[in-house]
Amino acid sequence: MGFRYETKEFNLSGDRYLQAGGDPKVPSIPVIHDSEIQELRTFDAIYLGAVGHPDIAPGILEKGLLLKLRFTLDQYINLRPVKLYPGVWTPLKDKGSDDIDFVVVRENTEGIYTGMGGVQYKDTPQEVSTQINCTTRFGAERAIRYAFEFCRRRNSRKRMVTLVHKTNVLTYAGDTWFRAFNEIGEKEYPDIKRDYNHVDACCMWFVKNPEYYDVLVTDNIFGDIITDLAAIIQGGLGVAAGGNLNPKGVSMYEPMGGSAPKYTGKNVINPIAAIAAMAMLLRETGSHSNDAQLTEAGNRVEAAIMAVTPMMKSQAAGQMGYSTTQVGDLVVRAVRQS
Repeated sequence: MGFRYETKEFNLSGDRYLQAGGDPKVPSIPVIHDSEIQELRTFDAIYLGAVGHPDIAPGILEKGLLLKLRFTLDQYINLRPVKLYPGVWTPLKDKGSDDIDFVVVRENTEGIYTGMGGVQYKDTPQEVSTQINCTTRFGAERAIRYAFEFCRRRNSRKRMVTLVHKTNVLTYAGDTWFRAFNEIGEKEYPDIKRDYNHVDACCMWFVKNPEYYDVLVTDNIFGDIITDLAAIIQGGLGVAAGGNLNPKGVSMYEPMGGSAPKYTGKNVINPIAAIAAMAMLLRETGSHSNDAQLTEAGNRVEAAIMAVTPMMKSQAAGQMGYSTTQVGDLVVRAVRQS
């Protein structure tokens, strides 16, 4: 496609954590070392594979690797395209590829996920736990601006950004987001329509009228929840890809499905989400660096995906009508023919 690239593989998996003597029940050693993070800063992008392990307790790898990278590398945007590819089944009746095509911009370094809070009087009847929703105007503003800029770049006929929050209950954090959204939209992006949804209403409209949406922007916890709902309406985790972005730093791209230990080594996993993550890596890296060749390469990979999905019987592991490698080969062939 007219460009050269270099890669380096990092073993940051659950397997490595256990082999190094990590306790599978509680965090005991680093999942990733500071020196490795410093080296990752020297790259243009990170392509994340499946790092999970069924024997490791929830939270160890998530906090020790994924959240640590997001916070340390300031990957303040989680970008989740929600697109129903041709021929992919959706559980929504009478909805097709023209109806499910929107993007969720999730603030990625604040909110509930900062870890602020604690537990007192643990394991007693008086146990008290707090989890602080850390919202800053700075964090909200940069996510909101990214959403408006992305909407302009996306250039759909809808040309609309929808803020998703819960301002009727979260009257402090929600108000910060709401005021920032409207002030920025009015002053800096008057050409783009603005809309607002309570998060519970948004979940309802995702199912009833997904065609309404163009670009959505939301905080960390709400974004985490609604993008899982979005994944199933676009055909499941086998096709859903996302990026953790620092537009001026190092961004990380990944298939949303994570690890599936029961399928390891069987060559039956759907690779579409992983390939779509690479398409995102190329397209967004090109966009952030003003490299038109990379952007076009990402677009060509996604076009190849859309040429292949109608050939597949299903997006479910072991039911695709092809093996993992065969699907990959079909996409490669489609890229070459484009």
